[in-house]
Amino acid sequence: MLGGIWQLLKDPANLAVLGSIGAGIAAIAVGAWAFFTYFDKKKEKSPSAPSVRADRGSVAAGRDITGPVTIGLDEKGVGQEVRKAQEPLRDELERLAAQVARDKGVEIAPLRAVLVKLGEKGVPEKDIPKRLDAAADELIKLRAENEQLRRGPPALAAIAEEVQALIDRGEFDDARRALARGRESSRALRIDASRYAAAFLAQEARVDDLQLAYRAAAAKYAEAAALVAPFDTVKQWRFLLAQAGELLKQGDEFGDNGALAEAIDIYQQCITLVPCSERPLQWATTQNNLGDALIRLGERESGTARLTEAVAAYRNALQERTRERAPLEWARTQMNLGTAFLRLGERESGTARLEEAVSAYREAFPELTRERVPLDWAKAQICLGFALWRIGELESGTARLEEAVAAYREALQEQTRQRVPLDWAMTQIVLGNALARLGERESGTARLEEAVAAYREALQESTRARVPLQWAATQINLGNALDALGERESGTARLEEAIAAYREALKEYTRERVPLEWAKTQVGLGNALARLGERESGTARLEEAIFAYCEALQEFTRARVPLLWAATQINLGNALARLGERESETTRLDEAVSAYREALQENTRVRVPFVWAQTQDNLAGVYCAFFDKDHQPRHLDDALEAVDGALEEFLKAKADFYIEGAEHRRGEILAAKGKL
Repeated sequence: MLGGIWQLLKDPANLAVLGSIGAGIAAIAVGAWAFFTYFDKKKEKSPSAPSVRADRGSVAAGRDITGPVTIGLDEKGVGQEVRKAQEPLRDELERLAAQVARDKGVEIAPLRAVLVKLGEKGVPEKDIPKRLDAAADELIKLRAENEQLRRGPPALAAIAEEVQALIDRGEFDDARRALARGRESSRALRIDASRYAAAFLAQEARVDDLQLAYRAAAAKYAEAAALVAPFDTVKQWRFLLAQAGELLKQGDEFGDNGALAEAIDIYQQCITLVPCSERPLQWATTQNNLGDALIRLGERESGTARLTEAVAAYRNALQERTRERAPLEWARTQMNLGTAFLRLGERESGTARLEEAVSAYREAFPELTRERVPLDWAKAQICLGFALWRIGELESGTARLEEAVAAYREALQEQTRQRVPLDWAMTQIVLGNALARLGERESGTARLEEAVAAYREALQESTRARVPLQWAATQINLGNALDALGERESGTARLEEAIAAYREALKEYTRERVPLEWAKTQVGLGNALARLGERESGTARLEEAIFAYCEALQEFTRARVPLLWAATQINLGNALARLGERESETTRLDEAVSAYREALQENTRVRVPFVWAQTQDNLAGVYCAFFDKDHQPRHLDDALEAVDGALEEFLKAKADFYIEGAEHRRGEILAAKGKL
């Protein structure tokens, strides 16, 4: 019978007939022939098996087939012949599969499926035992791995159970489909796990933030962003924004310029995650936040590049944060733009940028109305007041300062003590600042007394126990106002109170905790001590003032905060000049000149012409002190050159208050030269 099948397979014409019958029958026939030779050899080795012999033209299977082979069988005939040929092969295949299954401890069904696949692929008969053995080993490994999966989450365990059952039945295609479902389920679980891990990291970051551990918080937000990056770009963007925000706080409170620079880099990275064409409002939010970071760093640098970049960032944000699309966000960005102009205006001798700031603030008011967003309206009033206060400082009159006071009082109509006690306290502080400036312009002390009262009001809510750093800031402002009052009074009581206020502030403003604020407080303390030293005959207070300024310069370095460094050098020069006037030697006066010249390395005429002019005016005073000691005409020449330069810039700025002082000094110098 099998010889007949062999003859059938040899004839090309009959192969064509098989092909026309159907792929299924043809495959079975070919498979039967492929395995036959292997089983034939296996039987020859067994003494109990029938004789099997394969010749080129015929096959002996225990007895010869002598009947003729029919060529051109129909479909039914071929099917019968194939089934007859398969019977001995099926038995042998079954015995082989059963033997391997017993030896390896696996199910027979998957081995049957493997053998069929090997036959379909025409694997050489000599490789069959090895391949079948290897397949059994692989089934054992699959079972062990599935056992691990069955111990996993319930959803995955159920799929693993299903997969094992399908493999045991030899249903590999269905098993593959089930495994694909398991893979998708695992991926979903992995994503969920990453989301939860990111959420926990964000919670940890918030706890760090509460403890002022801003860098630790930033690191956790960065880790959270990395976890969600593969599947949630928007969430990644949010976590990166939070990371940059923590670095912003680190830079603000700890004088960490590196942290501010890192924040800027992260915001720029965020811009790429939310392209303007795809997520315009989120892109605008990032531009707005980038502007905030640029302002913070720009405030500390002597140039204006960062501040100019901040203006550009806010203007970018306003392209998408339009008044029509997002009116409130548009108005808030207008406020930020005004602040950037304000900071630029503080570097310039004129008031053009400050006027732009005022315009930007006022433009926001139609959206930030008192009826719609009363607290935002109040904050806008405060920003407007601050810009007006800055302009008022450059003008001799008091109109702008009065406007600033009015703006702060407007804000207090909504920022009531009952509603927002801490914001109310902060507004009392800025109101006190404006009143103090007004008081400096007036001959009496009424405005200064009002300023002191405003600060003391603020301290009722800004207590040390509740908000220690805000309490310390208020103590500093109180010290400033008391110092200004002490300057007007003949006694020293107010100056002593000012010194006490500064020393109180230093209890919270420690160098370790807030180094830059600590340094600012040292400068304020130095100013009060210097003022007190001018009232006393000795030099002890002046020496203390010089020590305080030198302390501040340990944190106010030129590399870190060049403008604050230069301002402190000026204050140090002032104290040295006062001390030098008391001594017969000129050593302290020389040191004062050195301090002023140090300051002028940053306070250049091109960069900050108005501050440069103030420093030149101070230099003129020291040269006059030199002349008083040695009567050398060259000192008067130096003094006149310095005061003339200062006067030129004061006139450009139309700063009448300063013009008056410089003209008075110039008159004294000319009078002294006339006597010579």
